[in-house]
Amino acid sequence: MVLLRGAGLTLKFGNGEQRVLRKIGDSAAFDGAMPTQCELLQGPCVDLNFMSSKSLRADARIVHLDQGPTALSAPDSALIFSLEAPLLLDGDARDSGDLGDLGDAVRLEPWDLAVFSRGTVRLRRIEADPLSAPSAVFFATISH
Repeated sequence: MVLLRGAGLTLKFGNGEQRVLRKIGDSAAFDGAMPTQCELLQGPCVDLNFMSSKSLRADARIVHLDQGPTALSAPDSALIFSLEAPLLLDGDARDSGDLGDLGDAVRLEPWDLAVFSRGTVRLRRIEADPLSAPSAVFFATISH
């Protein structure tokens, strides 16, 4: 679960643990079968949920992009979701779904989802301001 918009929330899990998400990009990983309670901190929030079957190997994380390009690789399938800034995506992935040939850079708008298979993609920020904060993307890989 990744916080996309709002003042934040607290997740309370059946095992007694809790996790507070306050900033855009804060995330929590947990077993979806566990009883979970959510309390909003100050009004509505929007979040991204990534769920996978236990029969698959899945890894999800937030990647922060600085000024230079960042390479992301996937042995099988991968998802990239831009949290807050437009990005350019290019690479040698074999299958890029609706993105077409990744030999040419593709613009990924905030909250766009890119899907690719077996290869490496490079993400780079569009704005060139070296003083701007790093852009964040949700990156998940899925393997059989």
